[in-house]
Parts: sequence; C-alpha cells; structure tokens
Amino acid sequence: MPAPSPRTAYWKGFRDGLPFLLVIIPFGLLFGVVATEAGLKVYETLSFSIVVIAGAAQFTAIQLLKEDAPTLVILASALAVNLRMAMYSASLTPHLGGAPLWQRALAAYFTVDQSYACAIMAYDKNPGWNLKEKVAYFFGAVTPVCPMWYVATLGGAMLGSAIPPEFALDFAVPITFLALIAPMLTTAAHRAAALVSIGLALGFGFLPFNLGLLVAGLGGMIAGAQVELLMTRKGGTA
Repeated sequence: MPAPSPRTAYWKGFRDGLPFLLVIIPFGLLFGVVATEAGLKVYETLSFSIVVIAGAAQFTAIQLLKEDAPTLVILASALAVNLRMAMYSASLTPHLGGAPLWQRALAAYFTVDQSYACAIMAYDKNPGWNLKEKVAYFFGAVTPVCPMWYVATLGGAMLGSAIPPEFALDFAVPITFLALIAPMLTTAAHRAAALVSIGLALGFGFLPFNLGLLVAGLGGMIAGAQVELLMTRKGGTA
C-alpha cells in the first residue's frame, strides 16, 4: 500500500484527533472554572493554558495554589506530572528528529497526550511513511485538539460558576487519561510502571500538597525501566 501524501496524512491526523474533543471541551471548561475559583483572572487562566498547555500539570498547580503550598512544591509537582513529556519527546525523536528546527519547535510545544498517542500509534502502523508525512500527520492530530483547549479554557473562565454542577464536567479528567493510557499498556514495562505508580499514589495519598504524586511518578519510572532492562537481558519483549 503506497504511503499517503503529506496532505492526506494531515487530514488523517485531523480525523484521528477529532474524537478527543469529546473530553477536551469539558476538560478545558472545568479547568477554566477551577482556575477562576482559585483566584485567577480570565486572562491569567487563558495565559496559563497557552503557556503551559498541559492539563494535568495545570490542575495540579491550581490545586496546590488553593492549598497555599510552597512555590517550590508547586513547581516540583507540576514538573513531576509533566515528566512523561520528556519520554514522549524521546519516543518521537526517531520519527520527527530530522524535521527543520521550526517544525521541531512547534512539535515540541504541541506534544500533548493526545497528539503523542495518535502519532506514535499511526507511525507504528505505517512504517513506510516519510518525514514529511509524519510531520503532517502530527500537526493534523493537534489541529482540532489544542485550539479547542484554549477556547474551552476561556469559556470556562468566563462562565465560571454559571455552569450547573449537574453537568459534572469533572468526569472528563479520568476519562481522558483512561482513553489515552489503556491502549498504550502493550508491554510488561508499561504495565509495571502503571501498576506501581497507581499503588504508590494510593499508598502515599496521605502526604501533604499531593507529594504522593512525586513518589508515584518516580517509582513508576523506576519500575518500568527495571522491567524493560530485565526483559532485554532475557531476550524478551519489554
């Protein structure tokens, strides 16, 4: 089967990214509401989403701000939540590393859970794609996702408490990550990292300022790395 043109790859990525709007919209609305309730102004809330563009880290930071946590703890917790982006980047480098600098810079900015999940699965399924097609697909996948994250954040910030509680927007947070993570638990290393991080997060939930997340993130990465190393030594598939 011949590889698609960059235009075709772009629109394929766009279509693959569209279903995420079902959770991106309520996720963004919820963040806008929570951020303004925490004391941020509308423009500050929108700027937060544009600059950081990492929903989980943003929620973590806002929650800690509401708890008057020390700045160092807030920064460390947000960084820990976002450490997965470093792994995403390393995983995408073999596919996008040869692109021009400006494209790599944009790809780095738009590397979010949704764009990574779409891209890495598409690249695995289409090993014949060239660099231009891979780049086009990546930007196609983020086109419906990231702009809507900004719009939804702005909408939530402007509407604030006017959104009825019965809308239960907070369902979007766990649903988003379940939809992203579940299909990617394909190796023993991935499953070990997930199980260990879940166990540690629950076990250390008593720590103040959500410090259990730091423990869970570090423990999960160590567990995944060790399982991958063990499987490699045995000649198996990690």
